[in-house]
Parts: sequence; structure tokens; C-alpha cells
Amino acid sequence: MSKSFLPNIPIVDFVLASSSSIRVKILTEAGLRFDQYPVSIDEKALRAAAIAEAIPAQDIAIMLAEMKAAVAVQGLNTEHLVPPSYVLGCDQILICDGIIYSKPSDISAAKSQLLALSGKTHQLLTAVVLFQHGKRIWHHLSVADMTMLPLENEFIDFYLEQLGEAALSSPASYQIESIGAQLFSQIKGCYFGILGIPLFELLAILREHGLLPFYMKSQNESEDSL
Repeated sequence: MSKSFLPNIPIVDFVLASSSSIRVKILTEAGLRFDQYPVSIDEKALRAAAIAEAIPAQDIAIMLAEMKAAVAVQGLNTEHLVPPSYVLGCDQILICDGIIYSKPSDISAAKSQLLALSGKTHQLLTAVVLFQHGKRIWHHLSVADMTMLPLENEFIDFYLEQLGEAALSSPASYQIESIGAQLFSQIKGCYFGILGIPLFELLAILREHGLLPFYMKSQNESEDSL
């Protein structure tokens, strides 16, 4: 007998405040219904200010994720008569040898990052912050230990050529779901978190708030039981 999952969340009730296509793919394939509302903040300036104040990297990641969600809430409240109930902000920070790396500004910067990380283990911090009715109600920080292989100049050039502009979409030009898997000898951490969303923890909090599909018998199974 077949079984089906029917969504009980209105499409406008949950919003992802991110332009990331991989985050959209993860949430969509996990069965969520949501709207996407990309926001823009001056991450470079905010991160630099936080570093100058000696704020720990994990707190910086959470702060930036919260700010993105807050900016989205403000924008949505302005644009919609009935704004969505839940908004999710996300941020990632890469830290190695005490240095915080952000998204590379160009291919040259991407190569410099990969050379700096070559043969080392670094940490990737992924923060998500959930707002409900304009107030922060939950956050989670996912930490992954990423051990990169020693990389030859020729391989880095080839890798970045294959990625093109996608190399500028994440610190160290991660694309572990594709050719980027060749960069690493070992990864310890949540795969989804590395991609940009700590999915299992997010699903758990959404489930608590009734924002996930619920199990329901199919019409045929219901009829068979009569």
C-alpha cells in the first residue's frame, strides 16, 4: 500500500533569507515549502569590526546569521501586509590558524586561500538563526573539521577553472558536493552543515513548530481500511 506525505505549512509562512542555491536545493529536497528572500549586509565590515573587538569566531557567525534574518524580517514587514511567521538567517565562517576567511573577492584571492589551507585542518562554522514573528527564538552552530590535501599549483588552477564564478560563492571555494570533494583527505562534521544548512537540527525545531510535512495515509490506503 502506498503512503504519502502532505505539507501542512503555507508557502508564505517560512522564509529563507539567503541567495544560496545549494541551501534552496537542500531544503527543497528535504520536502520543505518556503519562500526565498535574499538580503544584503556589509559582511566584510561587520566581520572586521567584530574581529577588532576580539569576538570569538563562533559568535561572529551567529551574529551575522541573526543580522541577515533581522534584515529580512524588516524588509518583509515593509513589503507584506501579512508577513511570514518564520524567517531563517544563515552564515558561514572558515577559521584556520586563528585567521578568519571570508568569500574570496576574485579568482586570485580564491587561489591564495586554497594555498594557505593546503595540507592543513581548519574549521568551518555554519550558523543558522530562526526568527518567529520578528523575534529570535532559536539558533544552532555546526562545526566541521576539514582536512585539506596538500594541493599543487596546477591542481588549484585546474580546480578554479572548472568552478568559474562558483569559486567565489564560499570561503575556500568549497564545492564538496561535486569536484570540491577532491580537495580533502578527511571531513568530520555534518555534511549538510558544510553545504550551508545544519539540516537535522533545523528540521527538529521546525517540527516542534509544526512546519514540516506530516504523515497521512493515502486515499487508497484509507479506502482499503474501510
